[in-house]
Amino acid sequence: MKTIVKAPLNSRGHLPLVPPGTVAQEKVRFPDLADLLARLRFSTSDGRIWLDDQRMLLIHAKSMGTLRREMIEVLGMDVARGFLTRMGYHAGVHDAQMARKVRSKTSLKDMFVVGPQMHCLEGIGISEAINLEFDVEAGRHYGEFLWTSPVEDEEHIRHFPIGNEPACWMQIGYASGFSTEFMGRQVLYREVECQSMGHSACRIVGKLVEEWGDEAVEDMRFILPDAVVGASSLIGGRPASEVGRPADVELQTGPVGVSPSYTAVLHMVRRVAPTQATVLFLGESGVGKEVFARTLHRLSARSTMPFVAVNCAAIPEQLIESELFGVERGAFTGAMQSRLGRFERADGGTLFLDEIGTLSASAQGKLLRVLQEGEIERLGDTHTRSVNVRVIAATNVDLREEVKAGRFREDLFFRLNVFPVRITPLRERREDIPLLMTHFLTKYNRLHGRRMTGFTERAVDAMLSYDWPGNVREVENVIERGVILAPDNGAIDTSHLFTSGERFGEQRFEIGREGRLVASDPSSFVADPPSDREVDRVSRRVNNLLLGEGGDCDNVSLDEIETLLLKRAVERANGNVAAAARLLGITRPQMVYRLKSRGIVHDGE
Repeated sequence: MKTIVKAPLNSRGHLPLVPPGTVAQEKVRFPDLADLLARLRFSTSDGRIWLDDQRMLLIHAKSMGTLRREMIEVLGMDVARGFLTRMGYHAGVHDAQMARKVRSKTSLKDMFVVGPQMHCLEGIGISEAINLEFDVEAGRHYGEFLWTSPVEDEEHIRHFPIGNEPACWMQIGYASGFSTEFMGRQVLYREVECQSMGHSACRIVGKLVEEWGDEAVEDMRFILPDAVVGASSLIGGRPASEVGRPADVELQTGPVGVSPSYTAVLHMVRRVAPTQATVLFLGESGVGKEVFARTLHRLSARSTMPFVAVNCAAIPEQLIESELFGVERGAFTGAMQSRLGRFERADGGTLFLDEIGTLSASAQGKLLRVLQEGEIERLGDTHTRSVNVRVIAATNVDLREEVKAGRFREDLFFRLNVFPVRITPLRERREDIPLLMTHFLTKYNRLHGRRMTGFTERAVDAMLSYDWPGNVREVENVIERGVILAPDNGAIDTSHLFTSGERFGEQRFEIGREGRLVASDPSSFVADPPSDREVDRVSRRVNNLLLGEGGDCDNVSLDEIETLLLKRAVERANGNVAAAARLLGITRPQMVYRLKSRGIVHDGE
């Protein structure tokens, strides 16, 4: 679906005043802010502020400005800019996710302008759209906005003189993150005018990152970790619609992501890479343990030496020792010649042992000796051989539990667990999904010689709401499937991606006890229906009050009326809290909060 808005709109839906004699463009109003304001709640009982299912903070702008100044002075301009840009990026991602829920039944334009409206609601400033054109299916995005009253510039100018570099770092990150999550493709906004440079207002322009060309490299390094920027296929490449032969451009082979957990893992990899320490990658199947292992090898001093990967689970138990340590001629029937093992082939480099929890007891014992002594012994050999190998191991099982069960040697576990790195599953770092979609779309367009332009809005929604039990590996497979099934020069739709009976849907959350977020489950709530006596008593008092018939109307309270309404709504909805909320015209989290605060509903067993 294609949306074009060419009018200088502000976030409240009004055109700015124009000089006399000027012909104003057609007025296009933004939706009312009521649906967004309804998601904002101040919980004074526990000191929490909620915007939908995200906890918020209300802080002083001057305190943020002071923090910003100290970051610049202590860490330097570039490091401070990177932190604040990524902070804004993640805020934009979360607001885009909320926009999909709040305005799921509206037009794409109304859904997208949640970003500019939140710009105003969150106190960042006023955002006016000069030019906004986007086509999700064709993979096109162009946005041009004017910012006035930007809090970042006000605070920057309070501490620093007018300079020659833009300073709205968090806002640029926000616009890039919001648009990236919305499009399902990496979008980059750049600030071309800024009040901190002496301009009267700030002006930003946003496009798909590959359309910026070399200009994107400088700005993207503040969004993506440094280790992957140089080779990233997200930067400086051609649009997907222009991709031809598979070998046109070398694709990125390292990990892709921008989420805090991804950045933390990459930071640990970069810290341990220059050392000789044994590293143990932990995480579910498909999270990218081998990709991170290869990145570690490339960043190490052994990068020019071999990287040998072994999937321990794919080798039969009776062959694992010969595969790892090698075989001498005549060691067993069929051993017609001596053969190097993986340790010897990786001498001077790195050996990656995937699924190490599946090793046999005998192989575990020999591996322990290699780690301790740096020596191996081929099957059928009579002397040992020294090897200089760095071991990186990976597993998707809990090795501590395996040790307790007697299936894994405790001494070997402690040898491997020198530097553990846990990689979180993709469902806990959804900010990475749009980048992965862009990366794999480009990769398989080139590999298969296709020309997919992007994803439909339905496909983007499905990709962002699916739980991805197979993690990054499943994302790659699903997008490759979509590239193959979708018509050339077109967009990938949901039917091209999910063809194996996958189930996807939005996980709902609510405010639980002590103000914490918990996953909601309609079946977990039990409500007691109002008694006939309670209904009669409150109804009589309300009638007396409304009709002015006297009686005991002075004893009626709003709390009693609301409690009765809440109970009756739940009863009429047959215990379905969401349906009861719709009857009363409020949101489900608001309904649950009221039910629990009045003791009407409680957690079921």
